[in-house]
Amino acid sequence: MDGERRASQALSSGLPEGGAGGESPGDGGPVPGSSCSSALLQAEVLDLDEDEDDLEVFSKCGLMSSASSAPGIQTCERRATKVEHTNLTITPVGQPSMDASLMDMNSFSPMMPTSPLSMINQVKFEDEPDLKDLFITVDEPESHVTTVETFITYRIITKTSRGEFDSSEFEVRRRYQDFLWLKGKLEDAHPTLIIPPLPEKFIVKGMVERFNDDFIETRRKALQKFLNRIADHPTLTFNEDFKVFLTAQTWELSSHKKQGPGLLSRMGQTVRAVAWSMRGVKSRPEEFMEMNNFIEMFSQKINLIDKISQRIYKEEREYFDEMKEYGPVHILWSATEEDLVDTLKSVASCVDKCCKATEKRMSGLSEALLPVVHEYVLYSEILMGVMKRRDQIQAELDSKVEALTSKKADTDLLTEEIGKLEDKVECANNALKADWERWKQNMQNDIKSAFTDMAEENIHYYEQCLATWESFLTSQTDLPLEEASEDKP
Repeated sequence: MDGERRASQALSSGLPEGGAGGESPGDGGPVPGSSCSSALLQAEVLDLDEDEDDLEVFSKCGLMSSASSAPGIQTCERRATKVEHTNLTITPVGQPSMDASLMDMNSFSPMMPTSPLSMINQVKFEDEPDLKDLFITVDEPESHVTTVETFITYRIITKTSRGEFDSSEFEVRRRYQDFLWLKGKLEDAHPTLIIPPLPEKFIVKGMVERFNDDFIETRRKALQKFLNRIADHPTLTFNEDFKVFLTAQTWELSSHKKQGPGLLSRMGQTVRAVAWSMRGVKSRPEEFMEMNNFIEMFSQKINLIDKISQRIYKEEREYFDEMKEYGPVHILWSATEEDLVDTLKSVASCVDKCCKATEKRMSGLSEALLPVVHEYVLYSEILMGVMKRRDQIQAELDSKVEALTSKKADTDLLTEEIGKLEDKVECANNALKADWERWKQNMQNDIKSAFTDMAEENIHYYEQCLATWESFLTSQTDLPLEEASEDKP
């Protein structure tokens, strides 16, 4: 009786049997009273950083809120009668024993247990370089010409130490359509996670040719950033389709693509999604209203910054082209002005130095600032899509609740469907909220870094130009003194 009483007290206080000296569920220990208690978690399994701001917890059901950004870890709970207990072994992210399927955290299968008793929490330290175990390089673009089309493929080299990969290094070739397929699969599997954007498929008229070397190089860099952002994401990095994309040969990837849902099934899902989108949501939660307002404002501002930055770069290019012709004119002029030879040649030399400095500054602008700004223009479109998919999930729930209220269908069946949809909506919301905080932090760091680099480039550029023209003035000031000394007997 005393043992039972102590166990009951331990359960009610949230501590494991044994009193305050035991491990609590919040510390990563097994949850008392569930089958998960068989999962043994050693103290040394989680190598926690002393800075709690670096700790992020994610679950199979949905991304969990950061320890620094939320007062408590949010969970997707289901009714106790629906919980299916599973024996689990908790393993930190990046360990070879982690099964990739465990990271499919935003999959809304009705059979998937989403109770906190069956959660699998992974710990991810994004700022810890030692945990990076997946390195991806995109290079060597090749042009392919067939009777029906011309396209570019890129070599993708993947190096990893993960145990779920059959080898430590892979080399495959992919075309742009394969990247589109991967992005679509990630959106299907994780509808409310923020999937990194791909570069546009079509080119704005008048900018560059489709197979121009500059365009191909710009796209190559964007595709590499796309893959590495996925690799750095604590959930997307363990997606099975992502693994297939990185490792499968061309014929294997084609075979894998055919294993997805059929055309009719996809069309049915699209029709339902459009119907729920047209219906809209009756009451979006306040936090998502604020999120949507932020996205709209962010989209307006970042698009404006992108347009102005592109215009500045275009004007800089025109200025640079004029400067390249400006210097040689002074050289030609000096041939006919004996008294101004030194002065004109000095001006030509200064113009040439400033021209080189301008070219370097333009290179920094096109490689550091413009790609970052434009990537977040594309991110703004991604965010709008994420909010739309979240609203579709909620609209589906609203329609079922309305049908139950009006008793237009089997009450028992609707009640069961509503329970599943409530879990689905909660998982979607938790996933979005956690990924939203992660995205905002990355965005702020990227934008701040881009503009800081631009400021440093501008300071260096103007210092170079100032020093160049100051040296010219000094030489011209000393010139009359030298001439006067030569005239003296």
